[in-house]
Amino acid sequence: TMTVDPYRFLASLALAVPVFFSLLPGVHGEGEPPATVPIRGKLLLSSGEPLTNTTRITLNDGEFATYSQTDGAFVFHRVGPGVHALNVHSHVHHYPTVKIQLKQEINMEPKCIEYAYAGAAKAVVSYPLELTALAQYQYFEPKPRFNPLRLLKNPMVLMMVVSVALMAFMPKMMEGLDDEQREQMRQQMATQNQMMTDPTKAFSNLFGEMAGSEDDGGSAAAANRQRRIESSEAGGKTARRGKRD
Repeated sequence: TMTVDPYRFLASLALAVPVFFSLLPGVHGEGEPPATVPIRGKLLLSSGEPLTNTTRITLNDGEFATYSQTDGAFVFHRVGPGVHALNVHSHVHHYPTVKIQLKQEINMEPKCIEYAYAGAAKAVVSYPLELTALAQYQYFEPKPRFNPLRLLKNPMVLMMVVSVALMAFMPKMMEGLDDEQREQMRQQMATQNQMMTDPTKAFSNLFGEMAGSEDDGGSAAAANRQRRIESSEAGGKTARRGKRD
């Protein structure tokens, strides 16, 4: 017959009993597992109608994820107690971020606050959640409409307006001028027109007039010097005649 050592049996039993009781639920030192609850809500447009497009919604930056239904409703299953951040990942509409506080008590209603962006004012919202779109994203700059006043910012248009104004008021300005002033103004206008049509010829005529004016000035200065010499010689002859007399 096989004999059993009572000391070894008691030692094995003492090791097996704690392991057995530790595997039983509710017996270990940490207590019962925390209760979980669902989080429900609905996505709405700014007009109050439900969002029909399927949109991804996350808790805690992806720890929990779900998608909205065609009526805008969504639900997160088996969410534990704590503070959770809910974000709506829509590419068309901007929704606020919601902070949800769940407590250990199962019958306690979640406490929710929402804010449009980080640092914005917070507001308490009721549960179940009804999230309304705050704005719509604009990925492209809208095409500006036609504005006639923008034409005045063009320098070419300004030059045309000034030219037309001068042409309109030029006859009235010339009414008070005499014939000589009118002739000078006509010459200036002809020179300007010639510069616009043929700049090379206009510059050559301008340089020719400058050279002619210089020649005229030199000849006038020489004539003045000759007159002074003749007047001085005539004065000397008159003085000599006076002495002889």
